[in-house]
Amino acid sequence: MESGSYTVHIVDDEESVRKSLAFLLTMCGFTVRVHASATAFLTVAPTLEKGCLVTDLRMPDMSGVELLRRLSEAQALMPAIVVTGHGDVPMAVEAMKAGALDFIEKPFEEDVLVAAVRKAAAELLARPDKAHSVPAIHARLEQLTERERQVLSGVVAGLANKTIAFDLDISPRTVEVHRANIMTKMQAGSLAELVRMALLAELEPQAAATRSPRI
Repeated sequence: MESGSYTVHIVDDEESVRKSLAFLLTMCGFTVRVHASATAFLTVAPTLEKGCLVTDLRMPDMSGVELLRRLSEAQALMPAIVVTGHGDVPMAVEAMKAGALDFIEKPFEEDVLVAAVRKAAAELLARPDKAHSVPAIHARLEQLTERERQVLSGVVAGLANKTIAFDLDISPRTVEVHRANIMTKMQAGSLAELVRMALLAELEPQAAATRSPRI
């Protein structure tokens, strides 16, 4: 899809951020429109066509998660990328559940955002992705060990490594090793992609501490 055939909508309450992101994406050839708040964007969203959304996660009038939920209720949901600060991964996971395609943690490299926007634009074509189909994801999940599935469940729940380690009675370093193995086996290029695959497969988050034997 040519970048001129769709619009990238930037929603952020900070003017400097809006201008910076708009300048970056415009220089990359995208058609961009900025919105000062989630509320302002919601008023025009139902009339928009062929658009992608880049929204901040934390905003004073309405969070990025709530924005996605409102868009879904209005049947105006579009491919969305949420931008989140460090430590907001649990909220970012909620955004994925609310329909976000991807999330990017601050600070991020410019090419990371551009690649995410292009990915969102490709989603507008609605072409089935065989590599990320539910059967393919389930096949990868079958390759995980029981412990890796437990760690993945904690990740999907938005838990920090230390919390997952405590729940499973293993060391944080062991959790890191398991997470690396999970990323490889699931063929996930980022944490957001891993979470998205788990949600597509309807993997249940870890509900409570298991205190399993150390492995």
